[in-house]
Amino acid sequence: MKELLRMFLAFAKVGVCTFGGGYAMLPILQREIVEKRQWATQEELMDYYAIGQCTPGVIAVNTATFIGSKKRGVPGAISATLGVVAPSVVIITLIAAFVKNFQHIEAVQWAFEGIRAAVVALIASAVIKLGKKSLVDIGAVVIFLIVTALAVLTDLSPAIFVVAAGAAGLLLKGGVKRDASA
Repeated sequence: MKELLRMFLAFAKVGVCTFGGGYAMLPILQREIVEKRQWATQEELMDYYAIGQCTPGVIAVNTATFIGSKKRGVPGAISATLGVVAPSVVIITLIAAFVKNFQHIEAVQWAFEGIRAAVVALIASAVIKLGKKSLVDIGAVVIFLIVTALAVLTDLSPAIFVVAAGAAGLLLKGGVKRDASA
């Protein structure tokens, strides 16, 4: 029970700091889950994040669910998921109650502009960290460049990019290794 509570609190910390959506949570997840608690490796986090991209639902929730499940099964998945969601529910409820009264104030609008700029910086930081770990050879760099171009120039679903990139990686690495005795 203590470990489930620790998991809830760790993911609540991630959830309370996740402004700007799932992408903005990457640096926080890396620090809290990979570096500080070692509940997942950097590679596992990237895999969970990629799967979270192409499954229905919010990326932050999907990723928390995968990590919680890995660590403690179904109770861990529930604890991590509730942890990452609880702060947003509380914060959104409070903001919704007051935002109508303050959204017209220029200082509030400036604050939101500053928050959006910070979120872009957090996303850029996460992309750079992930790139250092993921872009390990020319094939990975080519896949990255193609997917980046297509993501910017088209409205294709992220799921298509993930599946296509997985297939391309498989093809570039020589496909599935066959049993030598066959």
